[in-house]
Amino acid sequence: MFPIMEGMEMFRTNWIILTLVFCFSIVFAAEAADLELTVVYDNNPYDERLETRWGFSCLVEGPEKTIIFDVGGEGSVLLRNMEKLGVDPKAIDLVVLSHIHGDHIGGLPAFLKENPDVTVYMPRSFPMRVKEGVLAVGARMMEVGGPTEICKDVCSTGELGDWLKEESLVVKTSKGLVVITGCAHPGIVRIVKKAREMLKTEVFLALGGFHLGGMSPQGIGEIVNEIRGEGVKNVAPCHCSGDLARRLFKEVYGENFVLTGVGKRIKIEGAFK
Repeated sequence: MFPIMEGMEMFRTNWIILTLVFCFSIVFAAEAADLELTVVYDNNPYDERLETRWGFSCLVEGPEKTIIFDVGGEGSVLLRNMEKLGVDPKAIDLVVLSHIHGDHIGGLPAFLKENPDVTVYMPRSFPMRVKEGVLAVGARMMEVGGPTEICKDVCSTGELGDWLKEESLVVKTSKGLVVITGCAHPGIVRIVKKAREMLKTEVFLALGGFHLGGMSPQGIGEIVNEIRGEGVKNVAPCHCSGDLARRLFKEVYGENFVLTGVGKRIKIEGAFK
């Protein structure tokens, strides 16, 4: 009789331990979500299955809302690339538009046709025709002036720049800030400084268009050094950054340079703890 009781006690103890381990595993998994960034539209090649066009779009997955930042220039190309990447437009909650240029907002009508059930964040300076076009299909629209919370752990820098207003996306992770730029017309250094000023945290990754195409090697070199001086740990320049700038960033950053083009996926594990 006693051996049977001892066996039952041991079974009960093991069951309790396994249950606790399972519960803690669920809690840990919930608290340690990954951040995944996918470039779905760019003029630089990366995934040979996808089409390249001048413009930019980046999918942001992992925060409480799934976000597409910019939508490229041609809606048909954007949607075909998304399909090949296994990205469902209807799974996207928010659209964030960096600035008014067509290679960043041209794909919006086609995207909204597939999924009008989104909120579109855009600089306040956008013309009424764009705002009215968003509202006409039943989507929600938010105008961004100053720094704005998009959702938990994600915010906009707000409008930066003088003659051309542009917003950038900032994601706060356990490893530092991820700054995503459309074209960085206000200046990539200025954007990085703004992100650090807003959230009082170092920048782990700067990704997107740095607007350095056509600039002199000396000018680019100075910007690379400034970015390095700002403590940016990793860089992933694409779109309008230019081949020379990408090469110079790679020379300085080495293994912390991320070669980026359409189809590139960047995963930051345990980003949200």
